Amino acid sequence: MNDRMRCTWATKTPLDQHYHDYEWGKPHHDDKELFELLILETMQAGLSWSTILAKRENYREALDGFDPLKIQIYDQLKIEELLANPGIIRHKLKIKAIIKNARSFLAVQEEWGTFDRYLWSFVDYQPIVNHYSTGEQIPVKTELSEKLAADMKKRNFSFIGPVTCYAYLQAAGLINDHEAGCQFK
Repeated sequence: MNDRMRCTWATKTPLDQHYHDYEWGKPHHDDKELFELLILETMQAGLSWSTILAKRENYREALDGFDPLKIQIYDQLKIEELLANPGIIRHKLKIKAIIKNARSFLAVQEEWGTFDRYLWSFVDYQPIVNHYSTGEQIPVKTELSEKLAADMKKRNFSFIGPVTCYAYLQAAGLINDHEAGCQFK
């Protein structure tokens, strides 16, 4: 496929291209998928998305298939195991955030019935479709991502700032920022 038909960021690796073509900007409503994307976005902070995608399957294996019920009870022994795993980002604070975020995610599910219902309430249950000509026009954060980050922080989520939240909203398809010339918009 001609790379000019994709968003400019998605032309580096086959993993980037596949993620872009089949996941990014597509509305996700499955809580398990939303949790996986949340974990991946929090791990990405300060790193390239290509790095995280390359480690995605390693995370899936290390984190019990991204199951928040299992992750919420991880203990110090499991933290040490994860810190020794060369297939994932071995950042102690991020690993602790995964556990904390699993607990917060489950609390939101209990309060709202589903995490999907909670998350999509921020966009009135309809995706926002932007019409940017180039990737340079896409913001890194917005008023919406600031609002989501503030609410998630009140709910004890970690490593969730406005920039991470904007990337998460894009990943989960609440915001569709495919560039104007992209055939996958």
